[in-house]
Amino acid sequence: MLEMRPDCERCGTDLPPQAHGAFICSFECTFCAECAEALDEKCPNCGGELSDRPTRTGERLKRHPGATERRHRG
Repeated sequence: MLEMRPDCERCGTDLPPQAHGAFICSFECTFCAECAEALDEKCPNCGGELSDRPTRTGERLKRHPGATERRHRG
């Protein structure tokens, strides 16, 4: 199950699990759409491709909320 990290690792923008606009690599490094574009959709941590992160809503979100640990180190 995806961790659904709460923020962009590059700029700190909030990325709630139910919202569109988050991009992840295969290691779940997480970036907002603006940063993913600036990074040419390539993860700066592992070099992997950044892809759209799916959303989590409704009952699934209630039972499996997103992570709360922020990764931005601004």
